[in-house]
Amino acid sequence: MFVDEAHITVRSGNGGRGAATFYREKFIPEGGPDGGDGGDGGDVIITAISHSNTLRAFMRRRKWRAEDGANGMGKRCFGKAGEDLHIPVPPGTVVRLDETGEILADLAKPGDRVVVAAGGKGGKGNDKFKTATNQTPRQFGPGTPGIELKIKLELKLIADVGIVGFPNAGKSTLLARLSAATPKIAAYPFTTLNPNLGVIERADRTLVLADIPGLIEGAADGKGLGHRFLRHVERCAWLLHLVDGSEGTAEDLADRVRVLNRELERFSATLAKKPQVVVLNKGDTRDLDGLAAELATILGLEQVPVISGVSGIGMQELGNRLFALVHPVV
Repeated sequence: MFVDEAHITVRSGNGGRGAATFYREKFIPEGGPDGGDGGDGGDVIITAISHSNTLRAFMRRRKWRAEDGANGMGKRCFGKAGEDLHIPVPPGTVVRLDETGEILADLAKPGDRVVVAAGGKGGKGNDKFKTATNQTPRQFGPGTPGIELKIKLELKLIADVGIVGFPNAGKSTLLARLSAATPKIAAYPFTTLNPNLGVIERADRTLVLADIPGLIEGAADGKGLGHRFLRHVERCAWLLHLVDGSEGTAEDLADRVRVLNRELERFSATLAKKPQVVVLNKGDTRDLDGLAAELATILGLEQVPVISGVSGIGMQELGNRLFALVHPVV
């Protein structure tokens, strides 16, 4: 199951208590203070790792706690520091404070990490409180407590090309045709409830495609799959806008393109500026060449390719074009 949002509680380790002890040995019955410091508590660190692509693990475990620091001991023995807690997440995860929505980190690539909760500091032993006027201090530091935070994790898929369009435009079929992915496919809206990734491999180059759940008008206000749809589009370098060409005039099809672009613009100015390829699908249902030329003229585009995800019409050419756009030959 693909999970792209999770709410967890994290707590860093408490600092250990300092020791209040005095040196005692045969023939030295009244030695000075020798209490060691407590160990620091462990940090909570969230790290992006390459072999993860879902937040599903956080559905089973919602509370995460780092190790406490050990207490100090006599003979100036320091307490052991608590182990840091490393929480693995997929690349593309945004870490937020749950209460305010403040972004703590955007872990876009493997190896990116953030300390979300620093461990408490260990308390000082009584040896550190000795002064010229206080040779036998009994004070010690209790250690500072760890930090507890409620964290929201949001996953935004990382792909070269995001396939977008209205429900039932044929995005899943296109992804399956172009790549080795096997998404769920059926002829009704919102079959794709979760994003699917596919990879096209050619020689020494690869192209990552994301089949994004279908958009409806009002998505920027949260209708349909709303913000969950638009969140994943933000990471894509290019957008492939797939239009169902099985019915409607060129002006009807242009209106669908405009609606989707308005939703992208309302959600994010950055999304609206992403480069797009408009593709007319379902070329097996009727002759779309003339309609595609008319659509290109209306939208001010040089070309609108015609394909069929079912029969495979235009697939090789479309794959070549996507590679040329994402990986241009220098």
